[in-house]
Amino acid sequence: MSFRIAVPLVAAPMAGGVSTPELVAAVSGAGGLGFLAAGYRTAGAMVEQIGRTRRLTDRPFGVNIFVPGPPADLAAVAAYRRRLLPEAEAWNVTLPSAIQPDRDDWEAKLVTLIADPVPYVSYTFGLPTRAEADAVRAAGSVQIGTVTTPEEARAAAALGLDALTVQGPEAGGHRATHRADEEPGTLPLLPLIAAVREVTGLPLIAAGGLADGEGIAAALRAGADAVQLGTAYLRTDESGASDAHRRALREFGATTVTRAFTGRPARGLRNAFIDRHQAHAPAAYPEVHHLTAPLRAAAARRGDPEGMHLWAGTGHRLARTGSAAELTRALWREASTFTP
Repeated sequence: MSFRIAVPLVAAPMAGGVSTPELVAAVSGAGGLGFLAAGYRTAGAMVEQIGRTRRLTDRPFGVNIFVPGPPADLAAVAAYRRRLLPEAEAWNVTLPSAIQPDRDDWEAKLVTLIADPVPYVSYTFGLPTRAEADAVRAAGSVQIGTVTTPEEARAAAALGLDALTVQGPEAGGHRATHRADEEPGTLPLLPLIAAVREVTGLPLIAAGGLADGEGIAAALRAGADAVQLGTAYLRTDESGASDAHRRALREFGATTVTRAFTGRPARGLRNAFIDRHQAHAPAAYPEVHHLTAPLRAAAARRGDPEGMHLWAGTGHRLARTGSAAELTRALWREASTFTP
């Protein structure tokens, strides 16, 4: 199995409703590769999204799944809950008093993807076991591991995966470190690509802050075989991003990396919630994600960007409106003018 796409642009899997089947189909239909985000969904909901995507396009697409990690320190989560309680009470929100173990329906998703395979399967937050990877490979799917260091790249290559998404610190959303309690590296994307290229010959997909033709071309010159874009698609017609999120991409300035919303390092637009709670958020994922969910939902209902998680990469000001298909074609045309 191999990683081959006509236009080397990948639509990043953005969990939480942003990566709609319509977005995935539009990017794949334009010659790129769209990815559904199965994170935070049940296996049944993933199946429904796969079905919708298949009805919209006959082109290859992928599904991304979250690799579950060990349980977190519940005492630290309880302390963070106490800190959030006054805010919850002010907004008439109830925070969960107990958070059950959550493996993101991992086992059921694997069973489903093996029984009814999609062309591409990618992994975030870690790697499958060898037996799991062998089973997905036998089903016929190309497998892509998301890595943030050369060491993670070695582990993914040793597992026999077919390609790697190399995620730099500029990326919006969660940094895909293989452990939730790890502090992510700060080596910028382009030298990170070079460092990973030194340890593996697998195809590399560059991810992190890329949103225009010049940046795409630079990543390809640095040794990437393709480029993954997430924030660049947030304002497109097919994106599931909220109106508040779309506005914030234009109106907010700086991004920052925070654990305040989910317990994992994630880059988003800096807002008041981050400023209030960043210093106190424990390294506890997905426990903190579940703890803050009611607060984030309440902020979204009232359209308050100061209380929402507004994931965005460093290139967020370059995000454009219009159709995702046309954006894919336009970005590749622009990138081609910078390639030798």
